[in-house]
Amino acid sequence: MRIAQPKPFFFETGKRAVLLLHGFTGTSADVRMLGRFLEKKGYTSLAPHYRGHGVPPEQLIQTGPDEWWEDVVAGYHQLKDAGYEEIAVCGLSLGGVFSLKIGVKMPVKGIVTMCAPMSMKTTEKMYEGVLKYASEYKRYEGKSKDVIDEEVEALRGKSMPSLSELSTLVDDVRESLPHVEAPLFVVQSRNDEVIDVNSANVIFDKASSEEKQIKWFEKSTHVITLGPEKEQLHEDVYQFLESLHWNV
Repeated sequence: MRIAQPKPFFFETGKRAVLLLHGFTGTSADVRMLGRFLEKKGYTSLAPHYRGHGVPPEQLIQTGPDEWWEDVVAGYHQLKDAGYEEIAVCGLSLGGVFSLKIGVKMPVKGIVTMCAPMSMKTTEKMYEGVLKYASEYKRYEGKSKDVIDEEVEALRGKSMPSLSELSTLVDDVRESLPHVEAPLFVVQSRNDEVIDVNSANVIFDKASSEEKQIKWFEKSTHVITLGPEKEQLHEDVYQFLESLHWNV
């Protein structure tokens, strides 16, 4: 049975807006529950999809960080064009990296990073994540196990040239951390199986934000937004947003 793929969302409620950013090989589904929670609290949220995400993996391997960054910027401007003057940004994994970059490049009320890497694994390890995405996507399409195995194996013989650019992006953002001045909330799962958990300390220590905090979640893994402590995460993100100096 074919299962509908997640779509970008725009939950318009209050005048305070949050740009929600998913991770590499992720989709808006990773931040949808957080968006719905914030909607009930009176916050508008928008979660775009990066090109190549939420679509067949054969398209993903043709895209790269420059295009994904353009999609992040487009989401920011979509909120601006809709009349939202004050925007906070909150991102998971690669979305957290983009959140920091947005915070350097554009005015934001605050930044939340959730399990954001400050170093990347080898391109081979990252490509394993692409293959995992491929398998899950094809399962959503309703394909049989044999077909999935065959198509994933075909992808295994290919490559994703832009993965080296992904490492460069993370390195560049890490170097730019002293230019991060907006209020900052760094969230990290203690049991993160994907990234080096010390990345959280790097972000917290190197950012120049006068108002910053860090919180470790003891029971969660990398996709913390879907993990066993998601309700506490929702509340913590909300309390951080409430602490910002909004004009609306």
